Amino acid sequence: MELGSALHFLDNKSILVTGAAGFLAKIFVEKILRVQPNVKKFYLLLRAADHKSAVHRLHNEIIGKDLFKVLKEKCGKNFSSFISEKITLIPGDISHEDLGIQDCNLVQEMLNEVDVVVNLAASTNFDERYDVALGLNTFGAKFVANFAKKCVKLKVLVHVSTAYVSGEKTGLMLENSYSMGETLNGVSGLDINFEKNVIEQKLNELRLLGASDKDITQAMKDLGIQRL
Repeated sequence: MELGSALHFLDNKSILVTGAAGFLAKIFVEKILRVQPNVKKFYLLLRAADHKSAVHRLHNEIIGKDLFKVLKEKCGKNFSSFISEKITLIPGDISHEDLGIQDCNLVQEMLNEVDVVVNLAASTNFDERYDVALGLNTFGAKFVANFAKKCVKLKVLVHVSTAYVSGEKTGLMLENSYSMGETLNGVSGLDINFEKNVIEQKLNELRLLGASDKDITQAMKDLGIQRL
């Protein structure tokens, strides 16, 4: 899609962005606000306990960064009002159904208004706990897709994946599309519900043994290595 057609497409659109404080998300949000100020609304999903915590993250981890310097200069004294008009903060967590959003009215508003969903939330830690990685990178993607399906005005869902989700392979790799369940090395994908049960059983065992938080964290990391 050429820049002109992309800008035209985004005119008066409402966009849900997950992982809003992440590297790619900040660049995406700043770029759209700067080059297409007629975008209707950004719903920014942030992992936060409440709205106050989400506001703190917005100012300290997103718009307070040097990345937004050009936009601030462009808007001048209207920057704060522009941000207030264009951005709605959503405290939530993609590892839960309905993205962990507690405000039912806000959920309904989003389902009625969102045109575009951009999923940029994920753990990129290669040494992540297995329960955390599965919750964010696997079930999180599933819950985002489920939420997007319920958005009545949805035009497009964009999912930015983490590395190695299609397996590994050496040699020349062409940029071919892959079907659901197809991998580079021919190994079938995980049964995510089975893996979830394995994790829950292991956590229950550790708790019954009185394992410390440190021991549980290490056990979950070790389990991830064993399962993969």
